[in-house]
Amino acid sequence: MQDHSENTKRIAKNTLMLYGRMLFSMVVSLYTSRVVLNTLGVVDYGIYGVVGGFVSMFSLISSSLSSAVSRFLTFELGRGDKERLGKAFSTSLLIHIVLAILVLILAETVGVWFVNNKMTIPADRLYAANWVFQASILSFMFGLFSVPYNASIVSHEKMSAFAYIGILDTTLRLFVVLFIADSSWKFDKLIVYSMLLVVVSISLQCIYLIYCRKHFEECRLRVSFDKEFWKEISAFSLWNFIGCTAGILKDQGVNVLLNIFNGPVLNAARGVAGSVNGAVTGFAKNFMAALNPQITKSFASGDLEYAHFLVERGSRFSYYILMFIAIPIILETDFILKIWLNEYPAHSLHFVRLVLILSLIDIISNTLITLQNATGQIRNYQLVVGSILLLNFPFSYLCLMSGLEPESTYIVAIAVATICMMARLWFVRKTAALSLKGFMRNVVLNVLIVNAFAIVLPFIIHIIMPDGAVRFVVVGITSVVTSGASILFIGCDKKERDFIMKKIFSIKKK
Repeated sequence: MQDHSENTKRIAKNTLMLYGRMLFSMVVSLYTSRVVLNTLGVVDYGIYGVVGGFVSMFSLISSSLSSAVSRFLTFELGRGDKERLGKAFSTSLLIHIVLAILVLILAETVGVWFVNNKMTIPADRLYAANWVFQASILSFMFGLFSVPYNASIVSHEKMSAFAYIGILDTTLRLFVVLFIADSSWKFDKLIVYSMLLVVVSISLQCIYLIYCRKHFEECRLRVSFDKEFWKEISAFSLWNFIGCTAGILKDQGVNVLLNIFNGPVLNAARGVAGSVNGAVTGFAKNFMAALNPQITKSFASGDLEYAHFLVERGSRFSYYILMFIAIPIILETDFILKIWLNEYPAHSLHFVRLVLILSLIDIISNTLITLQNATGQIRNYQLVVGSILLLNFPFSYLCLMSGLEPESTYIVAIAVATICMMARLWFVRKTAALSLKGFMRNVVLNVLIVNAFAIVLPFIIHIIMPDGAVRFVVVGITSVVTSGASILFIGCDKKERDFIMKKIFSIKKK
């Protein structure tokens, strides 16, 4: 019990550290998104989003490895085996070095050809697009090298490092944006913007490397071939590759499809939606970042009951966090976009609403994914769930080919995400003995009821009041009150409610 109490305190501390970073990053990021859009223009903003996003499609290999590295490092920490921990790190670092060379070859051949021959980019901006592409490759290469180091920070639950370095990252990016917006020098702003962001990215990766080498003894490269770890990590990564491929195609693949069918302006709209979604979901994701290592460590130590407890509570509270912020944004999207951007690209309004609904569905699955990865049994899981997730790309293509509105791609994603959530739950029930009925009752049904009660009154107010600042304020305040009340009195059990009320009263006394 004492261990669980300490774990809870650690989760809370790490969450607060990450939230501090998130609040600062959210404010700055929303401001910089507006400045970048106004400075670059809709076309260049869209080009940066789709070309940079295309490079990230090459990250599907590294993403699968990243999940493997984090799982193995956290698992060995949970077991307390320092020797295997060191071998796991060195093996993963060597794999990423080999991978970086492979990605470079693919990007400079297939990637360059695709950007210049298949993407819809104005002829006079193709030169700049190639600069963006090369900058994205360079940033991605350095990001690959840092994956094992970042995974070590997560595994050790040193979220304060992420918080401080994240604030530095946001600050440097703000300086870059202000420079390109206010500089009197004559230069291609898209090219300079992309290159300066590369400098920031490389600088931050170097800081992560130095931090890890100083604080974690396993973060030393030992050039040796450990057949066992090469086999384990490679097998885990191979099957995880399917899921990562599907995830990349769902996001960046569909982004490329929208570019081919509609041009860079629509990519700008998707970029706006992505900025809003990133700012909002960051709160829930930071909570999950603090929670996930504990799920893996609990499973590794054989404490299944506590792992199940964390999975269910993590899914519920991450949904509550996201819902709390998402409801007023979904209802007042038009007003928010006008205040934020003044004039926004076509389709941005519906894109923002749909992507937030998609995120609300996806957030429920996050703890299920963590628990499934902890089991190490992912072959059948990825074959089924990955195959379902892959349906995003062909169905989105069929929708666009049929002349349907671009919003149809998000409808497809929402439907697929729902099916994937049920598939993940079914697998976790088999591999980690998680109760399907319990999760459906304690999580899915719970959040649906909470969401329904939270949105009714704000929605009615949104309908009956005229558009404007007054409605925005009233809807916002009402959303906060109804969401808070629904979460506290419907979503939480007695222990959770008593804990929250105790914290509220303690704050009032201060």
